[in-house]
Amino acid sequence: MAGKRWFCLSRTYAGSCGREMDMEGNIEERKNPVPEEQIVVRICGVKNSGKTTLIVSMIRILTGRGLRVAVLKHDGHDFTCDVPGTDSYRFDQAGAFGTAVLSASQCFVHKRTAGESMEKLLAQFPDADVILIEGMKEEPGSKIEVIRGCISREAASNPEGRFLIVTDLPAESFSEPALSFGDTEKIADRILETGRTSVTGKKI
Repeated sequence: MAGKRWFCLSRTYAGSCGREMDMEGNIEERKNPVPEEQIVVRICGVKNSGKTTLIVSMIRILTGRGLRVAVLKHDGHDFTCDVPGTDSYRFDQAGAFGTAVLSASQCFVHKRTAGESMEKLLAQFPDADVILIEGMKEEPGSKIEVIRGCISREAASNPEGRFLIVTDLPAESFSEPALSFGDTEKIADRILETGRTSVTGKKI
């Protein structure tokens, strides 16, 4: 049963004014100011360049700073995201158009679709401060391109909105800003700085 699929996970309930409510209803102050608008940045590059590794690092750093981070991944192929043998997997295999599983702390939604727009997927995470998109290098908009020297040596993404290259090559190899794979804190800073200006249109 072919068809593109999407799913989302939600683990906490959002409060307001820089605070977060846990599942017991306790209110805690957020560590960092909450952005007035979401920061959306693409992490792109050719296959095996290190996109996923960089995103994992950014999730850990930004979450450690008190921000909520969501990730969308563009897959050029079909995929299976449920676990064989579970009830929801059996519902899907039986032909269900969509399934959802809810618990006290998270939800899982699986939907068959001929093609979901990125805007609709972004709308699934209204409480996220930062949304990272893996892939979609051809699209305009704020993006970081990952370039690993043993794979490629020049940018392959749409230059519109590209504000940083992350690479193991010398920064002097590029005519635009570049940081090394080890500069993770600086990369996170650039995501917040650039996302709050070029993506939202205003500095906060």
